[in-house]
Amino acid sequence: MKLDRMLGILMILLQHERVTIPYLADKFEVSRRTISRDIDALCLAEIPVITHQGAGGGISLVESFKLDKSVLSRDELRNIIAALKGIGTVTSNPQIERLLDKFHIKSDAVVSLHEPIMIDLASYYRGDLTEKIERIKAAILEQRLIEFNYYYGKGESKRCIEPYFVVFQWASWYVFGFCLKRQDWRLFKLMRLWDLAVCDEGYTRRDVPPEARDFNAHFSDDIMLIALFDPSVKYQLIDTYGPECYTEIDEGLRLEVGFTNRSNIISWLLGFGSKVKVLKPIDIANEIQVIAQNILTVYS
Repeated sequence: MKLDRMLGILMILLQHERVTIPYLADKFEVSRRTISRDIDALCLAEIPVITHQGAGGGISLVESFKLDKSVLSRDELRNIIAALKGIGTVTSNPQIERLLDKFHIKSDAVVSLHEPIMIDLASYYRGDLTEKIERIKAAILEQRLIEFNYYYGKGESKRCIEPYFVVFQWASWYVFGFCLKRQDWRLFKLMRLWDLAVCDEGYTRRDVPPEARDFNAHFSDDIMLIALFDPSVKYQLIDTYGPECYTEIDEGLRLEVGFTNRSNIISWLLGFGSKVKVLKPIDIANEIQVIAQNILTVYS
């Protein structure tokens, strides 16, 4: 925290001609004595801080002092602020708000907090999600096992894992860790994870192999879907796979994409109703036909 505070003091001194020790003490919520020690440490680091005595006094930097701009560029600061804002949507930690406030030292600060990018990483279940992330993060820092019930395509399973990372990828939150049941590295989607408990039992951190850190490798898309779509749903295809995903032919829009999860792709296709016809794989086309017949029976 001392290094963070010293960097914060330096940022303020770079943006103000002169400030007082009481101002800095209030800003960083520490004693005036602590700020004085920080100023001494900055001087020892050969940062030219000047102390002004008397009325209108305070501390400032030598006018000729310049900070190497390669430390943090304007764009890098903007990226940091955007990331902090996004994390703030799924955490109850007030330190993020205080950290953001330190960037906004005055109206003409280096970077405005009112950036044109808004990131919301929360979901409909924000309350549950925030609590899960906070508890898993604490378990990771304390190196304690976590237990939970997990719901997936094959049913429900009780799992106990060594947690290592909380991951946001593919528009969802996951916990990555070593599953004691499978004796392997696994990703678990937080919205399928319930009855979370942090155990008293700890664990010794393992070396995570490089291939396990490649989270994209956990989701291969080596099964090919070929389907014809009505032109009226073009925007939905673009929304999912981009403007180059289909080929326009006489029969409609031909889509060829790889997929990973069979149940997910079937649910997605069913959302198009009669505006899609699956050509391959044949077994998926047959299953959709059976589902359609069952739906007709329900409503007949």
